Amino acid sequence: MNNIGFCNVHASVQAAALSSIDNLTSDRIEALAGGHGMVNLAMFSVVNVITEELLRGESIEIKFANARRLPVDDIMDKAIKAAKSAGADSANAALITACIMYLAGAAAQVGIPAGNRKLGATARMLAGVDRCGVSAIPTSKMNSKISAFPAVQAIYKAAEEGKLSPIDGGDIPANVAGAIYGHSALGEDYIWPEVAKNGARIGTEAMLKAMRGVGIRGNAFQAAVLGAAAILEIIHPDAEVPESAGTYGRTSSAYLVGKAAAETAGLPEKLHMRVTGEEYDTAHLVGDVGLILKDIGGPSVVGMMSFVEIFSCFKERICGGSGAPHNSPLGHMTCYIIPAMRGLTAGWDSRELGSAIVKDRTEDTVNPESAAFAIWIVSSKASALRGGPVTKLLMEATLPLVTRVIYDKTKFTFEMLKDGKILAEIVKALDDERVAMVEEYTGKWWKKASGDEVSIKFTKIGNAARRTSKLVQKYFAFDPLINVDVTVNGRQAHLEHFVDDVIPKVSMGEYKDLAWAVPYVAPATSDLALSGCEILNVVVPAAAAAILEYAPVEEAAAEAEKAAYITAGIPGPKAAAVRLGKLAVSISERMI
Repeated sequence: MNNIGFCNVHASVQAAALSSIDNLTSDRIEALAGGHGMVNLAMFSVVNVITEELLRGESIEIKFANARRLPVDDIMDKAIKAAKSAGADSANAALITACIMYLAGAAAQVGIPAGNRKLGATARMLAGVDRCGVSAIPTSKMNSKISAFPAVQAIYKAAEEGKLSPIDGGDIPANVAGAIYGHSALGEDYIWPEVAKNGARIGTEAMLKAMRGVGIRGNAFQAAVLGAAAILEIIHPDAEVPESAGTYGRTSSAYLVGKAAAETAGLPEKLHMRVTGEEYDTAHLVGDVGLILKDIGGPSVVGMMSFVEIFSCFKERICGGSGAPHNSPLGHMTCYIIPAMRGLTAGWDSRELGSAIVKDRTEDTVNPESAAFAIWIVSSKASALRGGPVTKLLMEATLPLVTRVIYDKTKFTFEMLKDGKILAEIVKALDDERVAMVEEYTGKWWKKASGDEVSIKFTKIGNAARRTSKLVQKYFAFDPLINVDVTVNGRQAHLEHFVDDVIPKVSMGEYKDLAWAVPYVAPATSDLALSGCEILNVVVPAAAAAILEYAPVEEAAAEAEKAAYITAGIPGPKAAAVRLGKLAVSISERMI
């Protein structure tokens, strides 16, 4: 090795890493910029547009006005175009824009017949999308996915059987229609309250049953909003409710639908925004979001994956993966865009808001290093597409942590190489540290989340638990072999072949003595299996070793990838390490 000092190595590695973020992850983050696999970057573009407009003093109020166009239409038009520029198709752009506008404070609906405006319908028309009907709207991907057809089917079956309305339409006298039905006692006091409650309950139950029927554990929030959307496709959504159920002029039948759907799904009565702490009434939220979905057009599964990440902004974790204790692939990292928007537009100091977001995320995960990194890298990529106040805030808030992590790994590599260690040993030690971090923070997370005293220890982590192909023998994440010990409040379990044997057998009703332990271990195991979202343990040591002439860049990259039994869980680290290493060496040579 040469005698280049640490300052040169660190500066070169740091500069190369921060200037080429695509080389810091095995997730195909450049593909995300085109909307392939996910449209989360489009969500950043939309939230940047809306936040800018609000900070400029523009109004997002949906008014019952006798006008062809409102100022809010112009904002939505900008947001939809920004989403499409970031890879979203028209239907998904409409969905993302409508949902973020709603959480920014826009009403889901205003007015009755002439001049009536609905947020979902407005977004759909501005995007140039045809309406498709609720039955064609899918859930997000929960490994598998279903459409809202079960809700629609169940509601119409109940209608045919006379189980929705307390009054048979055939018994209504001739010529009773319009205002004396729709905005009077018959509709508002007798028919629609019952249709709303029965339809929302039946639709939501059907969604939950269908999810379980195809082997999905299910998601209560998606079941509720799609169940709500299905009955709102039938019921008068602008009708008032009985005085006992809400204030006249402020509470529509959509509220009754949302209340029944939320209760059926078992959602909490109140939801709370991450970081800002704002409280939301779940019944209103579910009814309003159901109304948006009823009108929105035909989003794809990818669009609905973004939909659930938008609503992962709540502390109660009603949906989405980006706020989960484990760190999901980078296509999901969006749950803090809404709190950032809410905080900025409420006048929070940007530094205080950024610090609060970092604190919230790093204290609510089993791997704080990857958590901060994921927010930074996705915000950075999104900013390159369409910068704005939200991406700026998130990048600046997380960059100090990312910079420190790169510094620490560079320093560790430098010192170990100077001490005579081989690169493979160094990389393995970094991955051992990664596993230990996940073990430690799993205990901390459970203590905070449930009060349980939890301790886990991975006793074996290997590849090819049940398959023989070369791919799974090389890359851990595709068929992980996991043995793990877990202790919860003094109760112990040893889980042999946790992923390939214990989880399937418990799901089939076997291994009943181990079933209690599975939920405690699952977040940590998921985080390890998804470690490809952040590959600093490969690319940083390989670049430092190449600068020090331990080995040529290609050889250092190959050795680092082979040793990274966790971080190199999916293909990509070697190629990224070569690209980053060459850049780092070039920078270093200029500094000599």
